[in-house]
Amino acid sequence: MTKIKHSLAINDNGFVFDPVTGESFTLNPVGLEMLRKLDIGQSKEEIKSYYLDNYDLDKWTFEKAYLDFIALLEKNHLISHD
Repeated sequence: MTKIKHSLAINDNGFVFDPVTGESFTLNPVGLEMLRKLDIGQSKEEIKSYYLDNYDLDKWTFEKAYLDFIALLEKNHLISHD
């Protein structure tokens, strides 16, 4: 399971602040939505179902976008895997 770091501050405008490192990030509305879904513990499959039901995209487009987003979060040390 993918977990967001507990220390992150996330506001409704997509601003993400990591007080441990002092780094900040800005997410677009879709990225913010996905980060919030990860933050509440939704699985990849739950998130996938939501996006396929609510956005005009196919499963391959979702898979690529999801993996790219997770890689970006990992690169910036914003998530952990349990």
